[in-house]
Amino acid sequence: MTIAAMLVRLLIVLMLVSCIYKLGFRAYDFGYRVFAEEAMTDEPGRDIKVKIPMGASAMDIGKILEMKGLIRDKNLFFIQERLSEFHGKLSPGDYTLNTSQTAQEMMEVMAAEETEDEESGDKE
Repeated sequence: MTIAAMLVRLLIVLMLVSCIYKLGFRAYDFGYRVFAEEAMTDEPGRDIKVKIPMGASAMDIGKILEMKGLIRDKNLFFIQERLSEFHGKLSPGDYTLNTSQTAQEMMEVMAAEETEDEESGDKE
C-alpha cells in the first residue's frame, strides 16, 4: 500500500468520525431540548393571540406557534406534544399565549377541558 492510499483512507476515516460526532451532537441537543426547551423570552413576555382551527394537528399547531414567535421549532413542538400528557388533547379555539410560556405551559392552556364558565354551568 502506498503512502498516498494510506493518507486517503485516513482522511476518509477522519471525515466519517467528524460526521458521526456532529450527528451525535445534534441528536443529543435535540433530545435535550425536547425536555428542557426554555421559553422564547423572560417574564413578563408579550401576549400574543392565536387561533387554532378545527382539525389542526400538533404539527399544524406547531407551525402556527412558530410563525407567531411563541416557539423556536415546530418539529420540536410536535415531538414534545407526542411525549406529553396532552397528546391528542389540544383543542381548537382562540387563545392568548405569552412568549414567556414554555411549550408545555402552552399545551396546558390549549388542552384545558373546561373553562370556568362551563364548570359553573355544569354544577347548576
